[in-house]
Amino acid sequence: MRIIGGKYRSRVLAEFAGQDVRPTSDRAKESLFNILSLKMYGARVLDLFCGSGALGLESLSRGAKEVVFNDFSKDSLAIVKKNLATLKIAAGGDEAKISNADYLVCLESVRGQFDIIFLDPPYRFDYGEKALEKIAQKGLLSENGVAVYERDRPFAGEIDGLEQYDERKYGKTYITFFRKK
Repeated sequence: MRIIGGKYRSRVLAEFAGQDVRPTSDRAKESLFNILSLKMYGARVLDLFCGSGALGLESLSRGAKEVVFNDFSKDSLAIVKKNLATLKIAAGGDEAKISNADYLVCLESVRGQFDIIFLDPPYRFDYGEKALEKIAQKGLLSENGVAVYERDRPFAGEIDGLEQYDERKYGKTYITFFRKK
């Protein structure tokens, strides 16, 4: 796994051994960041189910001002911290904040709004839909903010307060984009 673009381009990241954690493919990640390119510079980003931190790290590489990395797994956050150290980014500094909480607890406790929120939960649970509902309820998206939801099937349904405005398929992965209504 590597950083695809920006100032840390081509840097190799630590990742999980085995198949328990499913990182976003390079093809999907490259397409995703091309779509988000105009929103990235100076953005405040929440990587809610961060895993190894690849999406948040790619965001920092491409000019995001701040990324909040959250995961319930301490093993995931250990890899995020290792990757931040590799890139010489201070964990807990101005650029990278670390949160070890359940996703709903994190969404309840974060302050301010985000320009980009990444939701890449375990596919076998519906955490993403519950997270989108909480994001809308708490008004966590900035005026032109986007929530990006990655899952293994198309999104069907509605989220009060959010509008689904795009969906892309990359292999077996669907990436759905939401904004404020």
